[in-house]
Amino acid sequence: MVATYARLLKERGHEVTVVSRPWPRRTLLNRLRAALRGKPLQPHPSSPLFEALGDSHRVLDRRRPVTAADVPDADVVVATWWETAEWVAEFPALKGRKFYLLQDVELFDHLPVDRVRATYALPLHKLAVSGYIRDRVCEEQPEAEIGLLPNAVDHTLFTAPPRDRGRPFTVGFLHSSAPRKRVELAFATVEAARARLPDLQVLAFGSKADPSEIPPGIVYRRAPPEREIPGIYAACDLWLFTSAHEGFGLPLLEAMACRTPVLATRAGAAPDLIDGRNGRLLPSDPEAFSAEIETISRMDPAEWRAMSDAAHATAAAYSWEAATDRLLGYFTEAERL
Repeated sequence: MVATYARLLKERGHEVTVVSRPWPRRTLLNRLRAALRGKPLQPHPSSPLFEALGDSHRVLDRRRPVTAADVPDADVVVATWWETAEWVAEFPALKGRKFYLLQDVELFDHLPVDRVRATYALPLHKLAVSGYIRDRVCEEQPEAEIGLLPNAVDHTLFTAPPRDRGRPFTVGFLHSSAPRKRVELAFATVEAARARLPDLQVLAFGSKADPSEIPPGIVYRRAPPEREIPGIYAACDLWLFTSAHEGFGLPLLEAMACRTPVLATRAGAAPDLIDGRNGRLLPSDPEAFSAEIETISRMDPAEWRAMSDAAHATAAAYSWEAATDRLLGYFTEAERL
């Protein structure tokens, strides 16, 4: 998100600098553990989106807090995570009007929750990527004023032509081992749905799972190239979004941009995006999901096509150009205050 906004703002003629910290150094203990497991440490992944920014991306000399000296004087400075919000709050005024991009509710057990909660009270202009984040932060800080800045999707990549419902009926989901993604709900849904629709086809992709970890009968792609992911979405008649908690949930928009309706829990941006015409909001229950899969699989073809078209129309409203316009609008509004 940050890299895309930076690139688009640069293309519009604005001067943009992204400051980040380097990956943590591998310790001797890390190397010893890897040696004992018989698996060498993998190199840190590259960041092509940031590499594309060239000299506009500054990486610090070591993993330390960002200080005012690391940041050029500017009209606006944006924190993108609770820790950076603490740092930005201390910057002098010449570093620009201070914004805080809320990409999740970071009250996680592995973080210093009291410090995270305190950032919601800092005197920064706050922007949330979903209504869920805005509402949760307002529960923690009722006086907070928070603008909405929904994420967007690259419509040159995530797109598909109009199509008819598939035969056999096909559902898909994103596999992740993160507990909050709740992949076990997707697995249970597939099992329950196959009791109703024995010929149901299931596709999934993810970045880490070994195919041996995937239940039988699910066609799984491990770390497919980004250019191939739209084809996975478009090969499905429904996409399953089973998360317990999300900041936004980009697969929602990506699937809909590829004309695939979504069955979703009420996590992240799902309540903002799904209106009953382009998918369904459901309780976190495999029977509820599987029943809806059966219902939609038995729709008149024209009904499914209308749902597919409605999904595409929803995603079309969330372009990066429109999101950048909105971001600049917040920057301009803050200048007048």
